[in-house]
Amino acid sequence: MQLDARELTEFYETPMGQVARRMILRRVRMLWPAAHGQRVLGYGFATPYLKPFLSETERVIAVMPAQQGVVPWPEEKPLAALAEEDALPFPDAMFDRILVVHGLEGADALRPLLRQLWRVLAAEGRILIVAPNRTSLWAQIERSPFGYGRPFHRGELDRILRGAMFEPLHWDCTLHHPPLNGRRLIRTGATWESFGRRVWPALGGVHLVEATKSLYAPVPIQKKKVPEPVLARA
Repeated sequence: MQLDARELTEFYETPMGQVARRMILRRVRMLWPAAHGQRVLGYGFATPYLKPFLSETERVIAVMPAQQGVVPWPEEKPLAALAEEDALPFPDAMFDRILVVHGLEGADALRPLLRQLWRVLAAEGRILIVAPNRTSLWAQIERSPFGYGRPFHRGELDRILRGAMFEPLHWDCTLHHPPLNGRRLIRTGATWESFGRRVWPALGGVHLVEATKSLYAPVPIQKKKVPEPVLARA
């Protein structure tokens, strides 16, 4: 099941959504502290995390999949568009950075989507994917959008990316606080996050993986056939 853009917008207005946005954005900015003069694409529902890039990049575009719907962003000068996940309306190698949030877990077909993202990423570009962690509480409870769609184990996500000709470079995990909705969470979220990263670092609500574009598909190693012995007739 895929939440629509209106439901995702409402989530980020809740206390839980505000804390989730703050924690995820902190990790995004640690991986991407600046993107001066670059072209950035946000795919899925990445708009809560794109605002810091508006003032420092050449261009920022938010694309939302057709089955999710679209909301205006930003309101004063909309830069959001609707597109089919297997037919992104951009030239090859157009973007230096691609941020994917709420994009993989709700995709109708992962491989066509990832091939499109590979196509529009520049040769030296980076893609950063935020995806639900299958082993976390966030993936089990439908109080947040990370409880919908398909969650991933790290190994599974690694294989999917490599199969789509991406090379994972950096891994991270965040949302170690419980998926609770309440004003108290806003005050204690940072404490939970710090504690969780020390005690159960692999159990955060979402994976973050930064990858680069591989230009060569892996070639499987062919096992050398050993000829069977032939008995000579006497």
